[in-house]
Amino acid sequence: MGLVHDSQNNLQLRGLVVLLISKAAGPSSVNASCQSYDMVSGIYSCQRSLAEITELIHTALLVHRGIVNLDELQSSDGPLKDMQFGNKIAILSGDFLLANACNGLALLQNTKVVELLASALMDLVQGVYHENSTSAKENHITDDIGILTWKEQTFLSHGALLAKSCQAAMELAKHDAEVQDMAFQYGKHMAMSHKINSDLQPFIKEKTSDSLTFNLNSAPVVLHQEFLGRDLWIKQIREAQRKGRLDYAKLRETIKAGKGVTSAIDLCRYHGNKALEALESFPPSEARTALENIVFAVTRFS
Repeated sequence: MGLVHDSQNNLQLRGLVVLLISKAAGPSSVNASCQSYDMVSGIYSCQRSLAEITELIHTALLVHRGIVNLDELQSSDGPLKDMQFGNKIAILSGDFLLANACNGLALLQNTKVVELLASALMDLVQGVYHENSTSAKENHITDDIGILTWKEQTFLSHGALLAKSCQAAMELAKHDAEVQDMAFQYGKHMAMSHKINSDLQPFIKEKTSDSLTFNLNSAPVVLHQEFLGRDLWIKQIREAQRKGRLDYAKLRETIKAGKGVTSAIDLCRYHGNKALEALESFPPSEARTALENIVFAVTRFS
């Protein structure tokens, strides 16, 4: 699990997956038009560039997410001028990374790949918008969404980039539509299972700090609300509030006592199995085994 999840470091998982699926698929057996491309260790140079571009886009998004909402600042958070300056740096740095990614895409000279990555960037923006938009009810602390809506929004913000990058890697090697779709499905379902695994961590870790907060719109919580019903869920939130602040330790235990956590684990494994099914269309190889092991790492719960 340390390969794909590390709370202390930004591991370049997306670029790694693009490289591995490129190596697993190999060159196209029916289209020889790209045989003159530079290939090292079974991966075309253009596919390596794509992996770098994918990481650039992801990193740019992370930098942009570092922007602070100045309206929510408290006096203990630091001087306002420092926060304003930090926001400007975050915007400029993220834009610089995106500009480099766009330049790299242009150099690939493949209009379909440009279209795929551009649509992935649009999906990211839309997904982040959904994440940041809050409900107009219940103190803005939780959204009234079902698991289907959660999956749609999560694909946009966490799955689209990897899925479309995997598909683009197949396009660069001139693979047919079927292989491209299998690569897309692997990227999509692996990213979804990885996100659900991340959402589950506050509920399944043996040693969890009582003060540790968690997202009230994460997979286990959304499923818990769906089983419980909106009214009872809001009642539980209010019961966990003390002096206007939410007692996350109490709410965590309430959620763990319901069906949300076990259902989220099942959903994580469902997406993991879908990712493994997509890999069956690729020939056996060390790269394919590595991709399978990544899925096993995010769907294994002890």
